[in-house]
Amino acid sequence: MTALAEAAIDVAVPPMAGRPQSFLPLADGVDFTVDGAAIGTSWRIVGVGDGDGDGADCARRCMAVAIALVTAQMSQWNPDSLLSRFNRAGPGTRFAMPPQFALVLDCALNIARATGGAFDPALGRVSEAWGFGAAPPPATMPAPAGDTSAWRAIMFDAESDTIIQPGGVTLDFSAIAKGYAVDLASILLSRAGIGHHLVEIGGELRGCGVRRDGQPWWVGLENAPGIDAPPARVALSNWALATSGDWHRRRSAGGQDWSHTIAPTTGAPMRGGSRAVSVLHRDCMQADALATALMAMPPGDAMSFADARHLPARVTDAGGTIRYSAAWRAML
Repeated sequence: MTALAEAAIDVAVPPMAGRPQSFLPLADGVDFTVDGAAIGTSWRIVGVGDGDGDGADCARRCMAVAIALVTAQMSQWNPDSLLSRFNRAGPGTRFAMPPQFALVLDCALNIARATGGAFDPALGRVSEAWGFGAAPPPATMPAPAGDTSAWRAIMFDAESDTIIQPGGVTLDFSAIAKGYAVDLASILLSRAGIGHHLVEIGGELRGCGVRRDGQPWWVGLENAPGIDAPPARVALSNWALATSGDWHRRRSAGGQDWSHTIAPTTGAPMRGGSRAVSVLHRDCMQADALATALMAMPPGDAMSFADARHLPARVTDAGGTIRYSAAWRAML
């Protein structure tokens, strides 16, 4: 484990960590909302700018930079991205990694180790076969691939920030790159002087500061279809939230349908496990990956993992029962 992601799992933090001024509302600021579409989904930024009124334009520029960087480095749909070139490379090919790619890969491998492979950044070939990559969806239901995990074979040299293709390893960052894009857009906004904002990309969120009225950024949790549960809201002030659900990104063929969460041990989509998992973390990148990891575990194991690591998590099982980790209950 390197210094880049050594705190990726143990997230025990004070409930309101952060600079005190980040919780002082910008009462004379200007509210703005911008939105758009990118990387196969929608995005939105809500924020409070200063009196010059260029907050919206600045937010669009920040999001454009974040999306462009993630697309250039981590997209499996961009054939020229670093990730795509690595996946096509022959055994022994070495790639120099920019710091952003190195950070995401380091975090992904760290979470893979901690979850025993429940989160697997090397499931690209399996994801493609089931219709969740750049290739067209299958015309017939694929057969389970078995345990094809190869993340342990990834040769990552943290000292020189290089990665070596051992042969046949296919990276897939779709369960972590979106969260990283949220983090990057948020960091760029703060550096540009817009410290009060909420960033969302495809349902993954990060809130910084507070609204102009002093309230935190309140967001609703989406319940799984058919689950009769009371509405829930989360206050995001210097927190990020990611949700993985079995009703998103489904594929179908031959009268069968399946979700996008692949069980690494079977090489097939999860069935009969959790319907939804929401995770709170200081970083959206880590919340994104951890929500996927907990979806790939039986609900009881997911709760045990979250409790052992002080992770705020909300799990909806197949029967509609909603479970909360101890850290989530403490925040309530």
